[in-house]
Amino acid sequence: MGWLTRATAAVMLLSMTAACGPVPEGAVPRVTTPTTETGDAAASPAPSAAAELTPIPEDCATDPAYPKRQMRGVWLTTVRNIDWPSEPGLSPQQQQEELTAFLDRAVELGLNAVFFHIRPTADAVYASDKEPWARYLTGTQGGDPGYDPLEFAVAEAHTRGLELHAWFNPYRVGWREADLEHLADDHPVRRNPEWMIVYDDQGYLDPGNPEVREWVVDVVADVVERYDVDGVHFDDYFYPYPASGETFDDDASWQAHGDGFPDRDAWRRDNVNQLIRQVHERVHDIKPWVRFGVSPFGIWRNRSSDPSGSATSGLQSYDALHADTRTWIREGWIDYVVPQLYWPQGFAAADYAVLAPWWAEEVAGTGVDLYIGQAAYRVGEDGWKGADALAKQLDFNTQHPEITGDIYFSMKDLNGRARTAIEQVAANHYARPALPPVASGASGQPAPVRDLVADTGEDGVTLRWEGDADHRWYAVYRVPADTDACALADAKHLVAVLGGDQHTYRDPAPGNEAVRYHVTAVDAFRVESVPSAGVVVNPR
Repeated sequence: MGWLTRATAAVMLLSMTAACGPVPEGAVPRVTTPTTETGDAAASPAPSAAAELTPIPEDCATDPAYPKRQMRGVWLTTVRNIDWPSEPGLSPQQQQEELTAFLDRAVELGLNAVFFHIRPTADAVYASDKEPWARYLTGTQGGDPGYDPLEFAVAEAHTRGLELHAWFNPYRVGWREADLEHLADDHPVRRNPEWMIVYDDQGYLDPGNPEVREWVVDVVADVVERYDVDGVHFDDYFYPYPASGETFDDDASWQAHGDGFPDRDAWRRDNVNQLIRQVHERVHDIKPWVRFGVSPFGIWRNRSSDPSGSATSGLQSYDALHADTRTWIREGWIDYVVPQLYWPQGFAAADYAVLAPWWAEEVAGTGVDLYIGQAAYRVGEDGWKGADALAKQLDFNTQHPEITGDIYFSMKDLNGRARTAIEQVAANHYARPALPPVASGASGQPAPVRDLVADTGEDGVTLRWEGDADHRWYAVYRVPADTDACALADAKHLVAVLGGDQHTYRDPAPGNEAVRYHVTAVDAFRVESVPSAGVVVNPR
């Protein structure tokens, strides 16, 4: 049966009911007559609808194949123009077109978050009076691109129903020839040369200098205060990766601040620990709904070094990078962790099938979310061949409920070498949208959506509703007309997640059976409102 158009449509309103059974008295569907202006049937909510709204029961059985909450992210990298912009010196319009194309691609793939690289080398991909513009925008550090990329990215992501996380490198200053020899006059290292340590061919802010730590925390806080970001993100770069024959010369800081520590390694770990703790506290003091997380190297410690480590034999982030991820998790200094598990299943030194369960055990019972960093950039290499190169990693994840999402490195590869692999992920794992995970500290619910109406036409069903200023996103559900409220408990019937500035949605393929639509509001904490009153649309 086809969908009706013009005067033959019958559209009815139903309030939400919490259990199967007959419609309660006073909640009888109301059929409206076609409008003479358009010839379409439209449903309008009854005056008492708000009083009849019922929350989704908490004891509903859900289908694990359709999780309502899941992180589905991608890293959008600016350093060395890996992802964006494609080259320095593009016009504002060209940069914006490239950026929106990436955001559109993220939506197309069923992703719900973008991790935007805004501080690649102690500089800024946003308007800042603290650090100069990044050279990757114009070709010259300090060169004004003519607009604010972060402001633009936040607005464009949100209108598409995407989260935008601000990704910072806390310590990296850049490469010797390309960056260190061409620092802008207002770069913090120009003003404070004692802050930088050159190691191998790169410069780093000294993690052991308390002034550096205060500066980095202030830089992060400045962004959180001025921009409507959903998260703050650090990757795996803390102390530098070891280079043969090189020494990280932090003698001055060690001598000035190392008292009370058994050795320099313990002091270095404490330096990073203090940064992580202070960033977390500062971010949550400013905007408690902004989530802070880290994506560390995938091995904390090998079992040969620590009996509680993983059965691996690779570089240890605890020892080499002085990143004590276990402490951050146990102390609650991060809201989520994204270990970079960039190895295939069966790889002897660092087996994905060993590391994913190890990290799942690390977060169990802590309240810290676990997402996995996925190596889209390696698709096509040995161990990563075939259309299922990424999907099989997610298949494995389903055995471990502590794993509640994945983030892919990086955006360009999802259009390139990993295109087929990520499209299989989208087909097998992201067939329905998903809401992002809820932020800690959330309380209460946003006000529900009001005045939901539906119009049928040649191109499907168009929904319209009214919302509030604090509605960050909207979730649109299409359920069989005769189902109860538990049909909204998972994402099986979730058809769209939209930005808070969107108050219409066109469903082009509602099917051939009677369906009921509901819309919920989602606030900055990612808390979902009580569903709106339902609108039932009947085919004929």
